[in-house]
Amino acid sequence: MNSFFRGRRLRRNAVIREMMEEVSLRAADLMMGYIVVDTNDKNFRKPIASLPGMYQMSIDQLERQVGEAVDSGLRSLMLFGIPAEKDDRGSEAYAENGIIQRAVRRLKKHWPDLQVVTDVCLCEYTSHGHCGLLAEGDRSGHVLNDPTRELIARTALSHAQAGSDMIAPSDMMDGRILAIRETLDKAGFVDLPIMSYAVKYASAYYGPFRDAAESSPHFGDRRSYQMDPALVTDGLREAAADIREGADIIMVKPAGPYLDMIARVSERFDVPVAAYQVSGEYAMIRAAAQNGWIDEEAVILESLLGIRRAGAKIIMTYFTEELLRKGLVH
Repeated sequence: MNSFFRGRRLRRNAVIREMMEEVSLRAADLMMGYIVVDTNDKNFRKPIASLPGMYQMSIDQLERQVGEAVDSGLRSLMLFGIPAEKDDRGSEAYAENGIIQRAVRRLKKHWPDLQVVTDVCLCEYTSHGHCGLLAEGDRSGHVLNDPTRELIARTALSHAQAGSDMIAPSDMMDGRILAIRETLDKAGFVDLPIMSYAVKYASAYYGPFRDAAESSPHFGDRRSYQMDPALVTDGLREAAADIREGADIIMVKPAGPYLDMIARVSERFDVPVAAYQVSGEYAMIRAAAQNGWIDEEAVILESLLGIRRAGAKIIMTYFTEELLRKGLVH
């Protein structure tokens, strides 16, 4: 009679190990992020120092880069925009010919089957860098919730009208999913899905992206609307509220430091869960690899498998293009 567990029997060779795999990565699971800039320079392509391998790009350069990625197997992407001008209301976020609206139309013209997801927030568009409207003279960064909801819904509608395949609100205003759903439905976009950044923490891991998207707050911080890293129950309440209001997919952000929340959300709710492997996670892996401290490909794949294993169906990661180009996912 065996007195102990012989788990190594099912690890004896590569074939049997692959047969036992319970989690995998596919091209369809991964979403790539792009930052597009409103500029008259069609050749504008600026490397982002804190995100090696990533660029701020003009629409023409975006078209070229996305075309190469599609040829490698890219299935979906998310767009972030930097306007030519900013103001205290973030008006370029919902302008008919804003940078995201034009970029969506360009991409959908060339690749109608490409899933183009649009981030909906005001932080890249406001002169103060916060995710919504502030009271006149405010220097604390306290965003006015209900007036901001209206502008977030207006932004979402403008993206839908431009041809976005999915709306992804990241602002963390209370009630914004309901406002977006009602606005979209009233305009006839009843079939357009919403992927809510429902469980979004006030994280130090966002630093490189805020530099890249020129979206850092000029004063105060975002802790009055993004969640404290020590909270668990609050994240579950946010997810439940957004589902009730009409969210089709729930996102957890960041991914790696919050695998427990990905698992909790996926176990608790009967909706697909997305996770955002944010800029700080990407930058740390790149920096360690550049110093020769880790096997970069192995760590990238392990980090993403961990996110999938926790329960994420969709992963937004800046490694997507590289994985496709190298044939590491199919």
